[in-house]
Amino acid sequence: MSKKIRVVVAKPGLDGHDRGAKIIARALRDAGMEVIYTGLHQTPEQIVETVIQEDADAVGLSILSGAHMTLVPRIVELLKAQDIDDVLVTVGGTIPADDIPELKELGVAEVFTPGAPTQDIVEFMRANASTRRN
Repeated sequence: MSKKIRVVVAKPGLDGHDRGAKIIARALRDAGMEVIYTGLHQTPEQIVETVIQEDADAVGLSILSGAHMTLVPRIVELLKAQDIDDVLVTVGGTIPADDIPELKELGVAEVFTPGAPTQDIVEFMRANASTRRN
């Protein structure tokens, strides 16, 4: 029996809107994944600590505040500082198309913008986060 994919869904920074994060968390849970939702206003340090404590396979960062080019690089940097290179990092939210290539260059596996079908996100997680459990 294979282990369930463990996903941390996090809201970094001061963004106070979490409806989208909760919808994604529920979709991942309904698809059979273990989901740890951190709640609002998490620091990059808190998110990385949660990823470590929960032995997560993936982290989904939901950012609507426009601070993605500050928060995501910091989270990726902190993961690297802990020698964590096998956790899939995804970002969702209002991310301008011009910023997506730079985020991917930093190590973000995928960026999901508003309107992305939840099934696409579930399938991406299954295809990419589960590889670490094999």
